[in-house]
Amino acid sequence: MKVTIVGAGNVGSTCADAIAFKRIASEVVLLDIKENFAEGKALDMIQTSSLLGFNTKIVGSTNDYSKTAQSDVVVVTSGIPRKPGMTREELIGVNAGIVKTVTNNILEYSPEAVIVIVSNPMDTMTYLTLKESGLPKNRIIGMGGALDSARFRTYLSLALQKPSNDIHGMVIGGHGDTTMIPLTRLASYNGINISELLEENKLAKVAADTMVGGKTLTGMLGTSAWYAPGAAVSYLVDSILNDQKRIIPCSVFLEGEYGQSDICIGVPVIIGKNGWENILELDLDSNEKDLFTKSADAVRNMNGALNSI
Repeated sequence: MKVTIVGAGNVGSTCADAIAFKRIASEVVLLDIKENFAEGKALDMIQTSSLLGFNTKIVGSTNDYSKTAQSDVVVVTSGIPRKPGMTREELIGVNAGIVKTVTNNILEYSPEAVIVIVSNPMDTMTYLTLKESGLPKNRIIGMGGALDSARFRTYLSLALQKPSNDIHGMVIGGHGDTTMIPLTRLASYNGINISELLEENKLAKVAADTMVGGKTLTGMLGTSAWYAPGAAVSYLVDSILNDQKRIIPCSVFLEGEYGQSDICIGVPVIIGKNGWENILELDLDSNEKDLFTKSADAVRNMNGALNSI
């Protein structure tokens, strides 16, 4: 099984490292436009293999897409990262051009690949990739919901002072500071509804902290986060390559589900060897439905900016 990661920056290299260390794929190709950058990252990772006990082949390349041939999954992280004070939406002009070029090059060598989009604004870049590629909708997946849900579970864990692995919760909607929807009503700790364990004001704070989770880290680090995004990608890729059928919130193309059409936005889906296989329609209450509609409107408005590019 072969995975290509386009973009050897912080997120891309962390993703490659996680996939290699967890032995998710037999080969990982790391690609970047900067001369010798991906090669250096790959060599550095290879030198950890005898220390960490993995045998995954790691290949770095400067913009040579022939090295990516016959990839089962291609992850697109390339694009400029967020800086403090910058919204994901402000990245659209530059990153749309990059994603278009990358998509066309990918498909020349790996026409059967499942494509995972990480580049921001992620929902719009996922939509652009679907339209640009002409691929079946199930083979284009936006990663954001997996990351947002991990952050949600982390903030719940901190509030409860309980292990995050015992907590279940998901975030749907757009992958943006004002468009994501942490489903506090459905979150649970080992089968116990979180609302029975946390006061309403504390639960509201968890949701608010989750929504600005990326912005908070950008302010602290001076650029976008990378450890959790890289881990989220590896988690998603693992479910694809090993046909695990995990339920993961991802940005996918809707055709009537949740009352929305012609849009890529985060909803829970079953992830397996064919990409996303089924959309799970949750029984949202009236407030959650309203929030989802507003989120979809915001994402759709952002998609409209593609027409001027």
